[in-house]
Amino acid sequence: MARLLMRSQLARQLRSYSDSSQMGDLGSGAGEGGGGGGSIREAGGAFGKRQAAQEEKYFREQEAKALEFLKRHHYDEINIQEKEIKRLQKEIDRRQNILKQLENDD
Repeated sequence: MARLLMRSQLARQLRSYSDSSQMGDLGSGAGEGGGGGGSIREAGGAFGKRQAAQEEKYFREQEAKALEFLKRHHYDEINIQEKEIKRLQKEIDRRQNILKQLENDD
């Protein structure tokens, strides 16, 4: 389930990146693919492009943080599951020893 969720999130993000690359130059003014992002971006020019670049950088950083968090979460889950496997294996061994003792007593 978690794998399916992660795949769908990554696919959605990749689609948004491919869509944004087809918009044209971000921050180049209203009506040219980068407009609608505020008065500075609508005015176009160097300030609009700079703001668009800063926004893109911010979102890339946020995505990198989210992916790192997701990786850490999965590593933690793996460690928890491995500990659970070891615990269950010890329980199996304990019960097998009990069975052996019971068979030897017969």
